[in-house]
Amino acid sequence: MKVVMLCGGKGLRMHELTEDMPKPLAMVCGKPMLWHIMKTYKHYGFDDFILLLGYKGEKIKEFFMDYAWKQHSCRIDTQKGSLELLEKSEDWRILFLDTGMDTMTGSRIRRAGEYIGNETFMATYGDGLSDINLEKLLEYHKQKGRLATVTGIDKKTQYGTLTVKDGVAESFREKQSSSGIINGGVFDYLTDDTTCVLEQEPLQNLARDGQLAVYRHEGFWTACDTYNDIVQVNKLCEQGKDLWNIWEKK
Repeated sequence: MKVVMLCGGKGLRMHELTEDMPKPLAMVCGKPMLWHIMKTYKHYGFDDFILLLGYKGEKIKEFFMDYAWKQHSCRIDTQKGSLELLEKSEDWRILFLDTGMDTMTGSRIRRAGEYIGNETFMATYGDGLSDINLEKLLEYHKQKGRLATVTGIDKKTQYGTLTVKDGVAESFREKQSSSGIINGGVFDYLTDDTTCVLEQEPLQNLARDGQLAVYRHEGFWTACDTYNDIVQVNKLCEQGKDLWNIWEKK
């Protein structure tokens, strides 16, 4: 199952960090935030990623192109022109999809449609950390049988609200989720221009049609939307409270 990750925003509320790099590359515990999110998916066996790029997307490409030799011990044979890793690296498959500088979230996902087809896929933002159990999320999605499932967070924030009854959204307002699962049929709710915002009409219309299930996550979740958010998350690292780090703690 493919994992689609929104990595194209400019991170205007994190300008101290994002002047020279995209928000998903903000450093958390010595590694980019994007790396932590991908490690969570890999922990549950999901390793086929589509990164939807926009602002400074080349920086994300550069990180992964150089990742193996920069992050692991290695041996170079200059005569043969070969590179041998002395440690095992992550066996991720990554499609870097340039979706435009100013394209909105729904339109970015719509542009990945040709690589997804009618398959069910995971979707997530590149600016939040969570210890969500993705196996239980997938099981819940299958049980509810709706076109899409979002992860609902019991937290009053600037990210909006969900009205839920029997595990299905009756209304949706802005984003209040860290990840979700989407069936191919949801592309009918997305437009192909640059102005389609996933968190507005598409998810609102899915909720109106009774096609948006809500998986309630009661564990750790935090947004990393501002410079202060990154500072606070790194403080958790220093205190050994990096609760999203399930691949080492479980």
